[in-house]
Amino acid sequence: MQFLLVLIVAGPLVGAAAALLPAPPGLKGKSPDQAVLRHGVTVTGVILLAAIVLALGFDHDHPSTMQATTDISWIKALDVRIHLGVDGISLPLLVLTALLTFLCALYSYFKMPAGPSPKGFVALLLVLESGTLATFAVLDLVLFFLAFEMVLVPMYFLIARWGGVGRQAAAWKFILYTLLGSVVMLLGLLLVGVKAGTFDMLALAADNGRGLTTSVQVIAVLAIGLGLAVKTPMWPLHSWLPDAHTAAPTVGSVLLAGVLLKMGTYGFVRIVLPIAPDGMRTFAPYLAAFAVAGIIYGSLACLALVRPGSKGDLKRLIAYSSVGHMGFVLLGIATMTPTGVNGALFANIAHGLVTGLLFFLVGAVKDRYGTADLDTLAGATGAALYGRAPRLGALLAFAAVASLGLPGLAGFWGEMLALFGAFEPAAGLSRPAFLTFMAIGAFGTLLTAAYLLLVVRRVCMGGPRPVGETAIADVQGYEFAAWTPLVALTVLAGLWPAVLLGLTDPAVQQLLAGGTQ
Repeated sequence: MQFLLVLIVAGPLVGAAAALLPAPPGLKGKSPDQAVLRHGVTVTGVILLAAIVLALGFDHDHPSTMQATTDISWIKALDVRIHLGVDGISLPLLVLTALLTFLCALYSYFKMPAGPSPKGFVALLLVLESGTLATFAVLDLVLFFLAFEMVLVPMYFLIARWGGVGRQAAAWKFILYTLLGSVVMLLGLLLVGVKAGTFDMLALAADNGRGLTTSVQVIAVLAIGLGLAVKTPMWPLHSWLPDAHTAAPTVGSVLLAGVLLKMGTYGFVRIVLPIAPDGMRTFAPYLAAFAVAGIIYGSLACLALVRPGSKGDLKRLIAYSSVGHMGFVLLGIATMTPTGVNGALFANIAHGLVTGLLFFLVGAVKDRYGTADLDTLAGATGAALYGRAPRLGALLAFAAVASLGLPGLAGFWGEMLALFGAFEPAAGLSRPAFLTFMAIGAFGTLLTAAYLLLVVRRVCMGGPRPVGETAIADVQGYEFAAWTPLVALTVLAGLWPAVLLGLTDPAVQQLLAGGTQ
């Protein structure tokens, strides 16, 4: 188990280095470019297999116990350690990251985005995977920061070199926002480590803030929370996200929404909640207020984009929907209750599955029609996917209803549990305030349903294909292979939420209790 976790974290880095080397003669095949893309599929496939084996070997009877741990001294002067481990909170995120990266590599093998040599693309994809996996596996504050920052450079180049219109400006905006947030976060992490005398996240969580004064906790939560909020992204620190998604290649958008946004909310759960509970209690009402503001803002922005004549971009609309969906995650965390935090973790996974699928589908629509502009897609008769590409239209409608939180699909449980957590927040938090937040969040679900159903109506419905118009291809074999796992897991998580909640709940209970259970 230890070896598996080390392989999962470090394996992509070795694969990235190998991708930059010349392929052995026997593996070049017909094209060196195809050889390196095949290498990416192989490496990400091995990492996914290792993650599945790790999940199968995980002791599901004790999900609150940190398992597969490695603890090696790294920088003795600062007592920084290479400390790795996985529990019921981080295991689902590890598997989700490995799955989405593999599906992106598989999709890219058949549909490589336009840009420079595939060598750089595959190497960057693998470095990005290593950084995200490390973020969910490390148990040292300094190591967490390094892993958190490791993903910025590969994502910057994926947008800037393989993106679409406006990619340079979007890439710069992405990295400037996240770097500025990270500088503030580093100061908060160092403050906690110096004042507590350790950077070990397990020791700090067990101490549950007892070694830190309230003023130190408040400053630490403000600093760390700002850095995490930018990556989440929380309104009003979200403005880099729509530009990044609109310009990014399809697989870049999938990984940005499905994996990178989860790093911020994971940091709130793993670091802020257990290590500085008093500081978190001070800021929880403000976090909840920003969360519900993001829910409403994201929904209104989507409604504005979907309105006829607004020239709204479908990728941009899905990006704004992420602001709203991540608002539910932040609301659940702000309640500081097991119900709310479990809902936040469930919504994290659901968002990764559903929004990852949505960006795959929007990318496919854009490839077929040459645009993601909603007015162009709708046209006089609508893109009419139901009549012209019925399987693609059905998948888009499925992803839309999953995203709006239809009961029986993954999106429902996270939002519901987050709202339930707001109904009865933790002791010391204002219940009237959180009841107000709950009502605003519930109203946001209605707005979400409105804009997603409008998207389905405008893109999927419409008249028959005019005579002489070129037919569009329906779902291809490689697309079917890349999308089916996301569809299946969305249904599975919706029908059997206990599979995921059984992992997260004991770990959340112990985390909020400061490891005293």
